[in-house]
Amino acid sequence: MLHDKNILVLSDHDNERHDIATILSFIGEKSHPLPYQNWDKNLQDELCDSVGLVVAVLPEGDADLNLFVEICQQQLPDVPLIVVQDRDGGEALRVNNLIARFGEIPHYNELNDAIHRAQCFNEAVQARKELKGKRPINLFRSLVGTSREIQAVRNMMTQVADTDVTVLIEGESGTGKEVVARNLHYHSDRRHGPFVPVNCGAIPGELLESELFGHEKGAFTGAVNSRAGRFEMAEGGTLFLDEIGDMPLHMQVKILRVLQEKSYERVGGNKSFETNVRIIAATHRNLEKMIEEGQFREDLYYRLNVFPIGMPSLRDRSEDIPLLVNELVKRMESEGRGSIRFNSAAVLSLCRHPWPGNVRELANLVERMAIMQPFGVVGVNDLPSKYRHVEVDDEFDTEGEEFVSASPTVVGMGDTMLLPEEGIDLKEYISGLEQNLIQQALDNSGGVVARAAETLMIRRTTLVEKMRKYGMQR
Repeated sequence: MLHDKNILVLSDHDNERHDIATILSFIGEKSHPLPYQNWDKNLQDELCDSVGLVVAVLPEGDADLNLFVEICQQQLPDVPLIVVQDRDGGEALRVNNLIARFGEIPHYNELNDAIHRAQCFNEAVQARKELKGKRPINLFRSLVGTSREIQAVRNMMTQVADTDVTVLIEGESGTGKEVVARNLHYHSDRRHGPFVPVNCGAIPGELLESELFGHEKGAFTGAVNSRAGRFEMAEGGTLFLDEIGDMPLHMQVKILRVLQEKSYERVGGNKSFETNVRIIAATHRNLEKMIEEGQFREDLYYRLNVFPIGMPSLRDRSEDIPLLVNELVKRMESEGRGSIRFNSAAVLSLCRHPWPGNVRELANLVERMAIMQPFGVVGVNDLPSKYRHVEVDDEFDTEGEEFVSASPTVVGMGDTMLLPEEGIDLKEYISGLEQNLIQQALDNSGGVVARAAETLMIRRTTLVEKMRKYGMQR
């Protein structure tokens, strides 16, 4: 569904406009029919902003498809196009917004499938617009934490982000491999191009080739029209091959050829397409062991493993859990999905959990607690039993005190911190908390004091004085 968007239907024949509008009405979409002749001059300005898709039946004969595409890009930039034209109408320019091309008026199933692709295209355009202009804000904050392990990941990302080098991201499920891939894309020269993710383990092996390279009409049963693959959709951008270790051997050969020759053919076709795509791959498997067992090609492994990035498991950086919880709560609040707070003992208990599902498991727990105790404060006894690793009577033992003094345990404003029975040096605690936050701001800003001051919402001179007071360096 295109929601509140109109579908602009262009044709010089009343019956064609009526047939397409009828199908769209049955699907539940709003349409706005116009004659194809001089459509760009008759298009009202107030309609332009509400167009979410263009379906155009080009007249027979001398209709220039490339000219039509060029006019659309001027009048309706970033709007997906569906073209109905005789197959002898010539080849179209390879543009991302030409999402489908039919030789005759599409049937219900064909049009419904194309509308779904148009919706995906519009969502990608909207996400790109939201990110445009925000690059000075450090997107690496998606990788929340100040541990040595996550800082090493950030450093490697900084080194490779603005290159076209193939990257292999290895790590357990739920550690944030796709977050790294998206950050690499949005910090590269390809940031204005598409980011196209493909989960190689979620697509059956017999369909994966068509999904990646596309297919021609009649290539196999059910191929009623030609379709672009993910490589074509990612042209000029980044293709993220998630779970590359689950890819069948016969597909590994084809991916290797694309990496070597920068070209491919659609299924059922013999035309070679040049590709300008950066490949980022990820896996939770041990590829070297799979090579020994004959389940993964060694030559492909070395092609992918040009720049490896290893994602640490959450249990190896448990000191980042308070910051992760804080970030997850803030993100949930900004999306209007509720709110929750965790007291110090509960956060300490979470830090002692092994987290086999890593950050994804933590995110699911935070959302679950927000549903069970909306806008409440979660203690140890409120956590599911498998997450309780702190006894209530032992919430503030020696290790707990170290935890409290090491990082801010009040997750979010308005939380209630549990005061130890023996008391606390408030001045020292606040001083340590301030140093911790200043150091995080400096780390996140790459040592740029002005940007760190902006993050902390204080003046640059104030931050410089505080750094001098605590003997901190950039």
